[in-house]
Formats: sequence, structure tokens, C-alpha cells
Amino acid sequence: MSVSPLKIGVLVGSVRPGRFADRVSRWFLSEVERREDMETHVIDLSEPDLASELKLTLERSDGSGDAPTLAERIGGLDGFVVVTPEYNHGYPASLKLAIDYVYREWRAKPVGFVSYGGMAGGQRAVEQLRQVFAELHAVTLRDTVSFHMAWEQFDEDGRPHDQDGTAKAASVLLDQLAWWGLTLREGRAARPYDG
Repeated sequence: MSVSPLKIGVLVGSVRPGRFADRVSRWFLSEVERREDMETHVIDLSEPDLASELKLTLERSDGSGDAPTLAERIGGLDGFVVVTPEYNHGYPASLKLAIDYVYREWRAKPVGFVSYGGMAGGQRAVEQLRQVFAELHAVTLRDTVSFHMAWEQFDEDGRPHDQDGTAKAASVLLDQLAWWGLTLREGRAARPYDG
């Protein structure tokens, strides 16, 4: 029996000009694209349509525009990986706004994390995000990918210096995401989640 690929959203959480997120997310997307069991859907919070939606209103769109709303995009996916920096021992305000803007669409779906920052590698942001996603009835994955002193971890072409180690960490995360994504997708199909 053939199983359709999981639709995985890669949520890029930073909107700062000159952000390091571009380098980290490009690398991670190249790791996901090697897999045949997943198709990626990038949700970059700096996209003009999405940034306008989040800045101008906190109410859901009526769907009359050309671009799908954030809720529609999140609702159509099977799982997520959040790419987040650590700002002042936490995650970006833009990410909090995007997460809170959507509610039921997060439920009973897996969420993994790729973080970056200084000495802590974004792990303080990830620990805070775990609490937020638990409240939304999402399942966060145990293993993460993190880049400590991130600006020192990549070469001028955007590749990690430790390509083997980072590829292995990404593989562990993606294997967990595949298991949880498929299991929860089948579970939601068999019995809608009303938690």
C-alpha cells in the first residue's frame, strides 16, 4: 500500500532584516528535500502577504484574497518544523503572533525544532515553545537540531562546517517527525481530535 508523503511546514520564525534564519532554513530544507516521504511547504513569516495578514488584523481573513490565509496553510499540513533564533533568552515576537493567530489547526500534529543562537544555541527558545505548543494540543518532538554560536557553524556557501554531524541530527529529527506525522494523520482520519 502506497502512503502519500507527509506535508511538512517549515515555519521560519525570524523577520529581522539581515536575519541568519535564511542560512539555517536553506540548509534544513536541503535535508528535508532528500526524503521521499515528505513534501515541504515553507511558511516564512517575512513573506509580504503573511506579514501583512499578521500585522493588519488579528482576526481570520474571510479567504477572499488570492493567497491562502495562515490558518488555511497550517490546517492543510501534517506536521511542522519551526526554525527559530533565540532573542533575549526567548523566541521572536513574530513567531508568538503567528502561533497564537491559529488555534485548532495545530491540534494533534507534531512539531519539531531547529534553533540557533549564541551559547545556548536557541534551546531556551525551544523550551518555551514546547509549553506553548502543549497548550495547543500539538506534540513536540524530543530531539532538536541546534546551532550554538551559529554564525561560526556555517561556511561562506551556507553549509555547516560539521556536515556529517548536522545531517545526522536532521535525520533523527525527521525520522521522529515521519513517525509522529503518519501516526497522527492516520489517527485524525480515523477519529477526529476534539481534545
